[in-house]
Amino acid sequence: MFTGIIEELGTVVTLTGQSTGARLVVACQAVLQDATEGASIAVNGTCLTAVDLTPEYFAADLAPETLARTNLGHLRGGSPVNLERPLRANARLDGHFVLGHVDGTAELIALDALGEDNWWLRIRVPEDLQRYIVEKGSLAVDGISLTVAEIKGAEVAFTIIPHTYRHTTLHGYRAGAKLNVEVDILAKHLEKLVPKN
Repeated sequence: MFTGIIEELGTVVTLTGQSTGARLVVACQAVLQDATEGASIAVNGTCLTAVDLTPEYFAADLAPETLARTNLGHLRGGSPVNLERPLRANARLDGHFVLGHVDGTAELIALDALGEDNWWLRIRVPEDLQRYIVEKGSLAVDGISLTVAEIKGAEVAFTIIPHTYRHTTLHGYRAGAKLNVEVDILAKHLEKLVPKN
């Protein structure tokens, strides 16, 4: 389990296709400090199993489902990625509960400057995920815990503060980019538990 508070920007070294899936190699340092073989690391909000660890990078195998549901298959050497280690049971929960199980990708509509390095991010969310998103609720966008500021149909908007803009991949995206989204797991469970009339 993760929180959506990005710890480090990593850099893709390689993404190599295999007969099934792919292997991703990411250069980083902070998230490897206490990592062991088989540890979970969220890459752009996708929970991956770290293998072949060194002090400078780790590798992860991407299943066909991961490639189909996330933006990881579009990465190239040099691409920046958001990284986060899993939450420890005795740690503060600064963001929200993020499982690292990406529900799909949203399209970046615009990232407009508001002044003083604050930004207005607008994304287009797939229709099947819209019912789980509420104003002032949380949404994980490329692994970043964001608070929903506005909803207009399929369009969801957020205010991005200077720290988030500078310390995540958001500052490098352009209109049309695909962003991983994970909706609040509590909303999905509630939907299943509440009887339909």
